[in-house]
Amino acid sequence: VSSVPESGTHVTEIAFAAGFGRLGSLGPLMERFGLVGLPNAGKSSLYNALTGGGALAAPYPFATKDPNIGVARVPDERLDRLAAMSKSKQTIHAQVEVVDIGGLVEGASKGEGLGNKFLANIREVDAIVFVLRAFVNDDITGPSDPLEHLRVVEIELALADLETVEKRLHQTQRQAKLDKAMADEAANLQIAYDALSEGLPLYRAGLKDDVRDALAPYFLLTNRRVLVVVNVGEDDIEAIPEKEAMVAAEFNNAGDNVEVIGMCVQMEAEAAAIEDPEERAEILEGFGLGEGALFRMVRSAYHLLGLRTYFTTGEKESRAWTFYEGSTAPVCAGRIHTDFQRGFIRAEVIQWDQLLELGSWNAAKDAGKMRVEGKDYIAQDGDVMEFRFNV
Repeated sequence: VSSVPESGTHVTEIAFAAGFGRLGSLGPLMERFGLVGLPNAGKSSLYNALTGGGALAAPYPFATKDPNIGVARVPDERLDRLAAMSKSKQTIHAQVEVVDIGGLVEGASKGEGLGNKFLANIREVDAIVFVLRAFVNDDITGPSDPLEHLRVVEIELALADLETVEKRLHQTQRQAKLDKAMADEAANLQIAYDALSEGLPLYRAGLKDDVRDALAPYFLLTNRRVLVVVNVGEDDIEAIPEKEAMVAAEFNNAGDNVEVIGMCVQMEAEAAAIEDPEERAEILEGFGLGEGALFRMVRSAYHLLGLRTYFTTGEKESRAWTFYEGSTAPVCAGRIHTDFQRGFIRAEVIQWDQLLELGSWNAAKDAGKMRVEGKDYIAQDGDVMEFRFNV
């Protein structure tokens, strides 16, 4: 099925829009998630499970000194079903970048362990995934209490942010005496300073959205959403709900800024290494793990950032593309090609499940189920859109 310009080049694509666009941005979009935790908490094993990478997972601190970077696909049953409908030769899922950052230790904000190098690596990610150890292993040093891991990680990140905010606050307060326009910036920095001084990360300090947005240019470590992975041992799988709930209780004041997922990283990594999907599903089901926590984790991390997916589908391929909440139809179109956004005229829209029910794009047209939407249309999760453009 083709998306045809009113005049000019013929382009064979349909866009299935499902929500979120960083407004006005174009081109490939891949968010970066940083795995953060104390040494030997399971970060490298989780990285390998997510990306199929070969990061060194060793029972001693700082086995990871430089960050490993890989790509994890975002599972989406809608894409799989659309691919089946279209009898696509290839299915391409949306992807996120995963960074395995070296282990954090107490005193990192003062240069201990990998110190400033570690903190600099975190600043380059869009969201943080805390990996908290909740298993006992005599060969690994350090605490097995996930709340102790959480305490160290949060304090170190908060202290690093406090140093940044304190410097900027003093400078802004001086400027505000001469320039009243700086008063709001100084007030927002003071709010951040007060929270961080108490050792409280900004993501659970109850800050209003406008304050957090105003602080965004400072790239503060704790001014971002967080996914927490509680890593239990293979002999303790039944305790996953209990330990997940215990850690989640620590974030009662974090609102939508934090999600907590419990899993056995080692078992998930072993299952992920099995190439045959049916065999992998059978093993996960045999251990009572359902589809596996990795899929749930990637989806949670993906949505935590406000990321959504639109799809293209056809006999050649079905493909998922990423954009942010609030995108208009032209921004969604621009994910396929800049010409689609630049010359956007209109989009024909149908919900993805309606399309599946009707069986094909042509059948949907014949049934009169298409809506015509213009440049101001805000794409909804699950939309299927065919774009018309003119360049």
